[in-house]
Amino acid sequence: MTRVRRGYIARRRRTKIRLFASTFRGAHSRLTRTITQQKMRALVSTHRDRGRQKRDFRRLWITRINAVTRGSGVSYSYGRLIHDLYKRQLLLNRKILAQIAISNRNCLYMISNEIIK
Repeated sequence: MTRVRRGYIARRRRTKIRLFASTFRGAHSRLTRTITQQKMRALVSTHRDRGRQKRDFRRLWITRINAVTRGSGVSYSYGRLIHDLYKRQLLLNRKILAQIAISNRNCLYMISNEIIK
């Protein structure tokens, strides 16, 4: 019986997986079975951490806004600021408010004073 030469499809699949794992360390970038395991693990982590990243940034923005509003000398909390923004129908999201709070505090004070009136 003559020797059968294998096709290129499996080799192409393995090289594609190897390119994904080329930056991993040790056997995680060399052995095909561990490469596939690490690839699945990495994809699970990225999927999970996308949602976590959104949560973390939202918490950071809320903390920044709260620190600036409480530090203004007026006993005005973050919750009251957001509540009054919604009541006045001012469409400023937390990311923009946090950027204003960091770069230009006077502008945030003006916004909060306009809301109170």
